[in-house]
Amino acid sequence: MKHVIIGTAGHIDHGKTTLIKALTGRETDTLKEEKDRGISINLGFTYFDLPSGKRAGIIDVPGHEKFIKNMLAGISSIDVVLLVIAADEGIMPQTREHLEILQLLNVKKGIIVLTKADLVDDEWIDMIKGDIKKEFEGTFLKNAPIHEVSSKTKSGFGALTEDIEKLTSEVNPKDTEGHFRLPVDRVFTIKGFGTVVTGTVISGRVKVGDNIEIYPSKIITKVRGIRIHDEPCEIGEAGQRCAINLANIKLEEVSRGNVIAKENIMEPSYNIDCNLYYLRSAEKPLVNRQRVRLYHGTEEVLCRVIILDKDELKPGESGYVQLRLEKQITAQRNDRYVLRSYSPMFTIAGGSIIEPVAKKAKRFDEKYIEELKIKESGKSESILENVINQLSNTYPNKANILKSLGKNLENIDEKIEELVENKIIIELKASENNIYVHKEFLKNKINIIEEKLVEFHKINPLKFGMSKEEIKSKVFGKALKQKNYDEILNLLQDRNIIKVTAKFVSLFNFRVEYNKEQQRIKETLLKSYKETKYNCPKYSDLALNEKDKSNFKMVFESLLDQELLVKLNEECIIEKGNYDKAKIMLKEYIKKNGSISASSTRDLFETNRKYAVAMLEHFDGIKFTKRIENDRILY
Repeated sequence: MKHVIIGTAGHIDHGKTTLIKALTGRETDTLKEEKDRGISINLGFTYFDLPSGKRAGIIDVPGHEKFIKNMLAGISSIDVVLLVIAADEGIMPQTREHLEILQLLNVKKGIIVLTKADLVDDEWIDMIKGDIKKEFEGTFLKNAPIHEVSSKTKSGFGALTEDIEKLTSEVNPKDTEGHFRLPVDRVFTIKGFGTVVTGTVISGRVKVGDNIEIYPSKIITKVRGIRIHDEPCEIGEAGQRCAINLANIKLEEVSRGNVIAKENIMEPSYNIDCNLYYLRSAEKPLVNRQRVRLYHGTEEVLCRVIILDKDELKPGESGYVQLRLEKQITAQRNDRYVLRSYSPMFTIAGGSIIEPVAKKAKRFDEKYIEELKIKESGKSESILENVINQLSNTYPNKANILKSLGKNLENIDEKIEELVENKIIIELKASENNIYVHKEFLKNKINIIEEKLVEFHKINPLKFGMSKEEIKSKVFGKALKQKNYDEILNLLQDRNIIKVTAKFVSLFNFRVEYNKEQQRIKETLLKSYKETKYNCPKYSDLALNEKDKSNFKMVFESLLDQELLVKLNEECIIEKGNYDKAKIMLKEYIKKNGSISASSTRDLFETNRKYAVAMLEHFDGIKFTKRIENDRILY
């Protein structure tokens, strides 16, 4: 079912609240101060049963310039506006400002309602209509119907209701299949129930029992109950005014301006990238780093405007900006916003959000601005590819991608799969949740690996390669899980880019090649360690007899890398053949005798206690043996 929200707008004391009461029979001014002063201060809410039986939500906004903040909190979610103008006064300052705000928020449909028509004659009405047509030329209300009504005599309401019915039927259906999201406009408590928030559901649906998240605080809560137009409901959908009872939430934990939404789908941010239209009515140019007031959803935030593509914006110009906020907001791509000057407060600009979680941008960065244009274009595949490209260094899964998209993207699974099939995106499946990186990101990492390995092989020609952990730390960082890192290494090995062993990474075509002198040292070392079996000499003692200390060290380390020599500890080293025999001898002894002591190990290998203990501790470390008090058993 299609749901519609109708909102009022217009200058103070032009009869907005009285109009709503005449249409619905209900009063929207509920505060004592509002009734005493005869003006709307806060938002008013009710509903309107149309002749077709369809029920529309109604938001009545204050018209006083001091309460524009409240007006913006309500008007941001409407589908149809009733722009109210008192026939006896005509167009006034807040009429113009409200119209500018409606334009900036991209409201498409509206009706102009001339109230207090009983106070003026027909000639005056015609003059006011002429003023309206002239004033509203070039706006979305240029061809809007104009209705003369009198709340006192009840004249004109039949025709007005017919046009309201007509316009509401033309409103496009809301995105009920997207992620649930509701900007909070009121918070209160009800005895016996606890904290209640109200607002207009702007996308998705919510059910009693759902887990939801309060943004930007990221507090998780549960929906205890839902009321729509004072009636209990199980489900609230996009386009409906809802009161939601939150479980285990204190009144101070949620406020107007917060967003409640499906958990873990959005990310609060201090920086948002936007397109911006600077109003023609602005008195002076918008300068870089100007402090302004941002109105988004039901939130007001102070921020500074970083103009990305121009020195300044003159009245009537558009540009790309980054808004750097003084407190976090939670937005989604394509959300509309309004800017007002810091002081005195006037509406000056607005537009749509392109990147809701932006990194700090440099001005006049052509690449960055081009990326904004791609995102602004709305081509889902391009946007998705660009988002994954930007997130690749964080190794995102689908949940991370959705959160960064800032908007529920239709058929996202199919679009990701298509990008993977076209080899634009690389899918890594080793971890619990598949992660996705852009081909350019991987290409860049490959280049870095190759550069590091070329340099490493040049300096260390007899080492098999860099350690796997060093490559991971220097190239991929801590964010990449070990399983996915191994998956990337295997992928690069399959592409004949690198070779991988248990410990090392080398270029695919690299081979350890000894010159004549190095070959001699290699043979001498292996012979010495082989013949001395389990009483091998210290490296330092062997090195004393060699004149070429540099070559000797390189050859020795290469034999360790290739595991032709096995290091038990810093002082005890065994030739690989002897090492393998030691494992067999140890296994057979323990099987026969049940366990082995350090002294028995010493006797078995005809060595000293130092080597015996080193062997046992090494085999404990690789889980070949296990220590039980002073003896070892097989692991």
